[in-house]
Amino acid sequence: MSGFYARGIEATVSAIMQPKSLSMSDQPVVAIIGGGLSGAGVAYHLARADCGERPVIVVFEPRAELGRGLAYDTGDPAHRINVPAAKMSLQPDDQGEFQAWIEARDAVACDPQARRPDGLLFPRRRLFGDYVASLLKPLLEDGSVRHCRAAVTDVERRAGRWSIRDDKGGVLLADIVAIATSHPPPAAPGRLAARLAAHPRFVADTTKPAALEVIRPQDRVLVIGNGLTAADVIASLAERGHRGPVTAISRRGLRSRGHAPVPQPLFGDFLADAAHSAVSLLAAIRAAISVAEAQDISWHGVIDQVRAQGRDLWQALPVAERRRLVRHLRPYWDVHRFRIAPQVEAVLDAAIGAGRLEILAGSVADVRIEGDLILCTLQPRHRRQPLERRCDAVVVTTGPAHGGILETQPWLAALAASGHLSLDPTGLGLACTERSEAIGPSGKADPSLLISGPLARGTFGELMGLPQVTEHAFFVAGEIAAKLRLIMESRHPV
Repeated sequence: MSGFYARGIEATVSAIMQPKSLSMSDQPVVAIIGGGLSGAGVAYHLARADCGERPVIVVFEPRAELGRGLAYDTGDPAHRINVPAAKMSLQPDDQGEFQAWIEARDAVACDPQARRPDGLLFPRRRLFGDYVASLLKPLLEDGSVRHCRAAVTDVERRAGRWSIRDDKGGVLLADIVAIATSHPPPAAPGRLAARLAAHPRFVADTTKPAALEVIRPQDRVLVIGNGLTAADVIASLAERGHRGPVTAISRRGLRSRGHAPVPQPLFGDFLADAAHSAVSLLAAIRAAISVAEAQDISWHGVIDQVRAQGRDLWQALPVAERRRLVRHLRPYWDVHRFRIAPQVEAVLDAAIGAGRLEILAGSVADVRIEGDLILCTLQPRHRRQPLERRCDAVVVTTGPAHGGILETQPWLAALAASGHLSLDPTGLGLACTERSEAIGPSGKADPSLLISGPLARGTFGELMGLPQVTEHAFFVAGEIAAKLRLIMESRHPV
């Protein structure tokens, strides 16, 4: 946290606790827990917002730089952004800022594969982290935002404020807390994890540094999952020179789709007569795709329109229908909505064409270790006869276990136990209001505790893609700014 943290948070807390002081003691304090894209976005927009009085903005993030998180901290050259650079930005009203930033610095000169024949840019993901960090840098230098490079260990409500402890021994009192933590890690099926835990090439969490380095060039690999993470894993293995056979299995065998050959216009209007059930929404999307195809517009334009109207569509659905949609339709939405970069798609196509990649619909019925091998029994979805596979490595890519978010960090579990947090009923994250205020088990919202980013998508719907995450960060920053103005008015009544 640069000089601020070095001087000791306790000293700052002591100053803040003096309500009559007109110096820094009178500044409201905002703590943002998590400094990935969502947390950094809230800090960036809040520092630029009209708060009535300049607040102390403290971002708790163990990484060296703000704005990277899991997605943009990767140094793997196979990891690329999944949408064109021209559609990525920290500014909701300036989608082209990232591409302009790239062009101004010739930032892909050492990455010739980034620029596609049609001119679109799909650079490595780390470059977007560089861009976000560059926007935060002046705010960190002038003290508008303060980076506490530590992990939060405890958050407790005390005398109308939040007491936040970290693993460096620091303590901070804050008026408002925004939870912007990362996705929870994937959860391997319990029996699978228990039986394979002792195997050196069982990779249960690909987000850990160097997780794939245990896999050898000729290893036979079973990948559990077929989404974006699976695609990243297969591309990363190919980049490392892996040439062994890969079997990717998921319940439906749905592979993430690629982008349209040429940009497609948005097509359809799903809000004029908003669906109130998952079935009717699915029927409307299918009908729009049929009409679009007749006009030589691909399904991409329809799905992009659903995404653009996603928040209102989601909120028009009763909770029971949201659950039904998540249970039955989410896998189909995910593979059409979250598209892979052309470079990654080319790797998968080449592997399938060479017979090195097999994609199966089914489940893992049984596994056991036999010497150095992993013996897998796979149950195809539409066949009675199981398949036997002898594997050298198993990689779990089932995606974030959002329903287990409260168990991922002790301070989250403690906040839930003390009545401040609860799971969203759809199982997609943490419960919050349409103002992003956290909802406890009693159903009561806390206006001083907010949820930012994908953990709020149970309320806001489409909150996984970067444009929606940055829009939500801007929204949360605006909500906090309004609350800060009220705080200052209460401390200085006219």
